[in-house]
Amino acid sequence: MSADETELRFEPIDLDSAAETAVAFRADSFVCSFGSAERFYEADGNGHERYVSWLRQLMQAVPGSCVHVWSREVVIGQIEMSRFKPEPTIGYVNLYYLAPAYRNRGLGRRLDEYATGFLGGIGFRAARLSVSPRNQQAMKFYLKNGWRDLGSRPGHAEVHLMEKNLAAVGT
Repeated sequence: MSADETELRFEPIDLDSAAETAVAFRADSFVCSFGSAERFYEADGNGHERYVSWLRQLMQAVPGSCVHVWSREVVIGQIEMSRFKPEPTIGYVNLYYLAPAYRNRGLGRRLDEYATGFLGGIGFRAARLSVSPRNQQAMKFYLKNGWRDLGSRPGHAEVHLMEKNLAAVGT
């Protein structure tokens, strides 16, 4: 089945029933970016609890900003979005995630379209995200989909900051 034939739904994350899924997806994103989920769980092993608390706060602050991506009755991905704290007119994509079985099928473009549409729709002029340059597949994806590499993120040399003009995506 091609990406265009795959029906996707974007629904707010239900932390009461799907917190474990959200945690597993976020932990795997650390493995993809940094080779290990150790930084996610943190030294005390409670990073996942802090993450769920942070996610709940984000979902209250920006309703609709954290969604699970569904294909039929299966959760296959996750998007988390917020405001870029240093510049309030810029949205921030905290996470794009697709489960391994759904990668390399053209679905990432649909997540990007959803996120940039959402952020543009609530008034942001641009979007930013951070990506590990070690994750060459992600870097290639972002560049192909209109994101511009701004270089190392200040204070976080292990990741690059990417930016996309939301006016350019028709929002």
